[in-house]
Amino acid sequence: MDFLLNPNIAYLLLVAATFLTLVAIAAPGTGIPEISALFCMVLAGYAVYHLSFNVWALVLLLVSVVPFFFSIRGPRRELWLAVSILGFTVGSVFFFPAAKGIISVNPVLAIVTSALYAAFLWISARKVLQISQIKPVNDISVLIGQHGETRTPVKAEGSVQVAGELWSARSEKPIPVRSLVHVIGRDGFTLIIEKDN
Repeated sequence: MDFLLNPNIAYLLLVAATFLTLVAIAAPGTGIPEISALFCMVLAGYAVYHLSFNVWALVLLLVSVVPFFFSIRGPRRELWLAVSILGFTVGSVFFFPAAKGIISVNPVLAIVTSALYAAFLWISARKVLQISQIKPVNDISVLIGQHGETRTPVKAEGSVQVAGELWSARSEKPIPVRSLVHVIGRDGFTLIIEKDN
């Protein structure tokens, strides 16, 4: 486990843990980001326990969660997301104090990892936000007037294909299978149809 005490490895684990935690917050439910974040946190915690760290960087990492929540729930989402990414990036780069120089992490590793982290988090968080804002469309009234074809005989019940989808249907008069029909109304999710003349 001594390889975990390398500041570069510890830095990568810390970045992975924070990133996976944010993914788990933004898109909960699968369990994969949560378990992966926990695993990275345990390994990063081992490194932090044995290495010293800058308290101000830890505070910055923790405080950066607040703008991330605002980026999910509030107005000016892109601004809050940018502030959160900047806080996480700076906090993680300066988390481990340097024996000499400004940072203990390899500068090239810090730049590349921070750029990838910021870009991937920016893209994934924005996509999650866009998906969460999409309202499901269940208004089948738009099918009234559309034409389709029966897939089963229709009277009190049956199936019809309209607008590329299979729907439950009923009709006042019996309609045989493979008949061309049009939708004249709906009752819940059941289409009311008539045979085309």
